[in-house]
Amino acid sequence: MTGWIDHAVWWHVYPLGFTGALHSGPGHRLDHLADWLDYAVELGANGLQLGPIFASESHGYDTVDHFRIDPRLGDDADFDKLAVAARERGLHLLLDGVFNHVGRGFSAPEHWFRRTGSGDLAVFEGHGALVALDHDQPEVLDHVVRVMDHWLSRGASGWRLDAAYAVPPRFWAEALARVRPRHPGAWFTGEVIHGDYPAYLRESTLDSISQYELWKAIWSSLNDRNLFELAWALDRHGTVLDAGLPLTFTGNHDVTRLATRLTDERHLGHALAVLFTVGGVPSVYYGDEQAFRGVKEERAGGDDEIRPPFPASPSELAAFGWPTFRLHQRLIGVRRRHSWLAHARTSPAHLTNEAAALVATAPDNPSGRIITLLNLGDTPFTFPLDQAGLSLLESDTPGDSRPPLTVPPHGWSILG
Repeated sequence: MTGWIDHAVWWHVYPLGFTGALHSGPGHRLDHLADWLDYAVELGANGLQLGPIFASESHGYDTVDHFRIDPRLGDDADFDKLAVAARERGLHLLLDGVFNHVGRGFSAPEHWFRRTGSGDLAVFEGHGALVALDHDQPEVLDHVVRVMDHWLSRGASGWRLDAAYAVPPRFWAEALARVRPRHPGAWFTGEVIHGDYPAYLRESTLDSISQYELWKAIWSSLNDRNLFELAWALDRHGTVLDAGLPLTFTGNHDVTRLATRLTDERHLGHALAVLFTVGGVPSVYYGDEQAFRGVKEERAGGDDEIRPPFPASPSELAAFGWPTFRLHQRLIGVRRRHSWLAHARTSPAHLTNEAAALVATAPDNPSGRIITLLNLGDTPFTFPLDQAGLSLLESDTPGDSRPPLTVPPHGWSILG
């Protein structure tokens, strides 16, 4: 594994929604996404994390052909154009590999699919349109290896493996043992929602898993004004970092938007300050950098609100979102200037329900230290820490000349 991932910040896009393709006919819509690459770079991202782009029956996770671009998005030439445009801007491409299940229109021999005890086709978590593959079949393994190799050879830098938790970890280990020799710089992250993250990382040999536990703790601790929950999750996060570099996020294509989830909008910056100062590989879900709102609902079409189309150009975005965009830029700037944060372990130097001083240090950077101060209370808070050698790097209101260890009500600071 090469070192580029230590510097990665992903801009995560769900292409079928972003381009307006989800409920449309065939078209060359990847061009619309290519038009936004400069915006991603301006944000501070150096990676484009794509949702499903392969031929599917509806939402992209019901694949019918892993070797064909979804006709609603375009064709191979459109992908190649996007890959070149991304590479010219220094953007890595992360593809979404849906290899646990496929759509019912997927053409394969019957023995590729799992069966229930009654002999029926097994489906993924009760979704009748998603037929589960049999990962004990060597031909299924061969297929996944071919797909990974094909798109890595065409310009992708890695794979996000959908529903990885539903696949035996040994399957990924066998697949990656065959893919990595041809693509030693590729990065592989798996969607693991619950369970023993470090054990899954070790057994699967994946580089990374999606850090849902930290995601939940960030917004939940802010809403409940219980920063002990966040501290506990960060302690567990350290054990994950011992096994790999987790994909960290405050939003993605499957969850209610952060700006909607938070009960106090003043705490949006707190969530982002944590995201960009803890270990892992941060990902920003498109629209979150503009404070988009949206609720995930468990019903047909319940994802549409969190997977909206983007306009033709940034100039057409609403004015209310740009302060949040600039906040992302500033925090990503801190991350860029302290790339060792990818491997940082974070622990509290001071902790109450409503105030936390989170100290980030990295094993391979003994002289480096970043302290994130969070105040959820209604009055200013001065942290009882040694101020020696500390200066203010960023805050909720930059340039206000606040004393480094004093944070105003519902404010945050980053010291270094």
